[in-house]
Amino acid sequence: MRYPLIVFDWDGTLFDSATVITDCIIDAARDMQLRVPDRATASHVIGLGLNDSLRHALPDLVPERYADFLGRYRKYFLEREDSLTLFSGIVELLEELKARGHHLAVATGKPRRGLDRSLQSSKLAGVFAATRCGDECHSKPHPAMLLELMAETQLEAADMLMIGDTSHDLQMAKNAGVDALAVTYGAHPEAALRRHDPRACIPSVPELKQWLSDHG
Repeated sequence: MRYPLIVFDWDGTLFDSATVITDCIIDAARDMQLRVPDRATASHVIGLGLNDSLRHALPDLVPERYADFLGRYRKYFLEREDSLTLFSGIVELLEELKARGHHLAVATGKPRRGLDRSLQSSKLAGVFAATRCGDECHSKPHPAMLLELMAETQLEAADMLMIGDTSHDLQMAKNAGVDALAVTYGAHPEAALRRHDPRACIPSVPELKQWLSDHG
């Protein structure tokens, strides 16, 4: 086993939610009569913590109005949340990895409340040995999430593989001294992902499953 610990991002990697998150950012900005970000800018911040996301996507929004924006964003997201699902094949992939003896974990920019709700609705709450969220420690691309997951699982950087769909995931892995694998079916374009030197760029869940079978 090359990687005893495999860490997944959530949105855009396991959960097919990147398009909805982008739409909600745009809709909330329009509600508040802010300069509406284009889709590339809005999707770029997926995976970051709240403050970093808002500074990048909505530079005109003053911190005193962050709570108002977040309330509007949550309203739109909760209206659409029931329509969101795991990518096809993810459940089978996770079951196979766990059966082979891998420890599985999640490192996400989602708040704890949002991740726990998603884990319950997807029936994956018992699959992961550990999880870290954006409101619990430093935001990506800071390495804190991965360093804490190593400590909790008592494994080393050489034992870990980070899998994500954004440059923030890959840079976090690099900052932690961890190998990374990019999936190109999520939020960020492949060209942006390749700049961070992942071990590979994977275009689909079946190919991700095969790569992990061959190299994981």
